[in-house]
Order: sequence, then C-alpha cells, then structure tokens
Amino acid sequence: MGIIDYSMTILDKFLNGDQAALARIISFIEDREEGYQKVLSRLYPLSGKALKIGFTGPPGAGKSSLVNNIIKVLACQGKKVGVIAVDPTSPFTGGALLGDRIRLTDMPIDGSVYIRSMATRGSTGGLAAATGNVAVALDAFGFEYILIETVGVGQVELDIIDTCDTVVVILVPESGDAIQALKAGLMEIADIFAVNKADRPGSENMIAELNMILEIKRRNSEWELPVVATEAINNKNTDDLMTKILSHLDHIKQTGFFEKHRREQIKRKVYGILEGYVRQYLEDRILTAADLDKAVSEIYDRKSDPFTVSEKLLNLSSLP
Repeated sequence: MGIIDYSMTILDKFLNGDQAALARIISFIEDREEGYQKVLSRLYPLSGKALKIGFTGPPGAGKSSLVNNIIKVLACQGKKVGVIAVDPTSPFTGGALLGDRIRLTDMPIDGSVYIRSMATRGSTGGLAAATGNVAVALDAFGFEYILIETVGVGQVELDIIDTCDTVVVILVPESGDAIQALKAGLMEIADIFAVNKADRPGSENMIAELNMILEIKRRNSEWELPVVATEAINNKNTDDLMTKILSHLDHIKQTGFFEKHRREQIKRKVYGILEGYVRQYLEDRILTAADLDKAVSEIYDRKSDPFTVSEKLLNLSSLP
C-alpha cells in the first residue's frame, strides 16, 4: 500500500478524534513526506476556528513556565488546547533538543491538552518551517486554542506574525533594558508584553521603560499595548495575562483586524508556496539546461556579470 493510501487511512482515524492518528499526521506533515500537501488539502477546510496565540522572547525568560500556566487556565475553563513548542534542533538526531515532557508538566490526561515539540531544523526564524501546517492539523482536529512557543534566539521573530492572532512578548529584568528589546525588533511584533520574574530587582524600572517607549505607539494605536508583570514560577498574574489576551482577541474581531490579518496570512502563505514552486522549477530547469558552474566561472573571471548570466539562464529555463 502506497504512502498516500496509508496516510488517508490514518486521516480517517484523525477525523474520528484519534489522538494517535493526530500524532502520526503531524509527523507526516512535519517530515514533508510524499503526499503531505494532499493531507493538508483535506484538513484545511476543517480549520480556521482555533485562536492562535504566540509566545516569544529571549532565552531564559520563562516562556515554557508561563505557557504552562496559561494552559492550566484554559483547561480549567473546559477549553481544548493544542501546544506547539518550537525547540532548537539537535545536532545529532535532527529532532527537538528539548522534549515536551520536561518542558510542560502536570497537564490534564483527558485529551483536552495536546503538546507537540518541534525542531527548528535550520529555520532562520524562531518558528519551524512546518509550524503553520501543524497548526492547521491541530485546528482541524478541534482544538479551540493553539499556543505556539518559539525558541528564544534573541532575533527578530517576524515569522510568528504569519501564524498567530495574538503575540505575547515575554521579557525579564536581567535580559537588559527595554531599549534592547526595541533594537531587537520585539516591539514591532508584540500585542502584549509580559515582564516575567517580576519579583526580581530591576523589574519596576523595566516596566516603566517599556510603558514610556510604548506611549508613543499607543497614541497611534486603537489597542492599549499592555504590560503585565508576571511571576510564572509562583503562578502570579497569569489570570491578568489571560484577560489581556482575550481582550486583544475581542478587540481585533470587533475592529475587523482579525479577518484582515488572517487574509494577509493566507496571502503570504500562497505567495510562499508559489515562490517554492518557482524556485524548484528554475533550479531543475537551469541545472539540466546549462552548466551553472561554468556561468559562475564567467562571472568570477569578469567575462560576464550576474545580471546577464541570470537572464541567459532564465531564457534557457523557458525552453521546452
């Protein structure tokens, strides 16, 4: 039996609510096995209902602990929660370096919470390349909330915008002042700021700095851009953070930004898929139609230039 037929059998179980089938479907999608696009095509019409919340910030900010607390709040409300924890890639196995069992603990065992660790696998941003597709699977499975925690790499994690409805940036006093967060680009992607480990020295100063910087943005924004002081280890102010998250989701729905943002996400997704197809097509045709190494040598020896060579290669790739 072919791999596509096999996956469709698993898909039937998935559609009947089998979490073992969900795990296998996610692996199938994440590994980009043959036919994974057809599986996603079946799942996509069933998705679109889940609310997606992203959590990002520098390493050691306590993201996992805070996400752990948020999961418990939602679970206590009877919500079904899917969690994607994006970890660094192991240099030995290629898998996630940190396992979900050591990251998120004391979760309900009734199937209302599902946690999946994913490896970045060389992705330049904090999100693994397949995260959006895995979120579609969790959405189609019926989870009401999908929490996505990115690996803290201290870089601009703009890719989280292409996946989530609300983004929470988590900072800690020892990660540096608010100006550093501004330089890192985190200010641009945040809907809510959480200053975690707020019991530590310097937290009040950092909150004051954040509010001062955000005051300018607030003048041009309909959203309040709140700063919440949290202590994940003591489960302090988790309810306040959850209230702000829900308030933001309500706000963007009422203002129409929710639909606009999701339409933009779909547009970027389609563009990304087309870009991949075009890149693969050009690579295949160029490599069979011309000696690319020879073209590089011509450029290196200054007998030609990248623009002329690219135009020639493009013309060659368009030949039947």
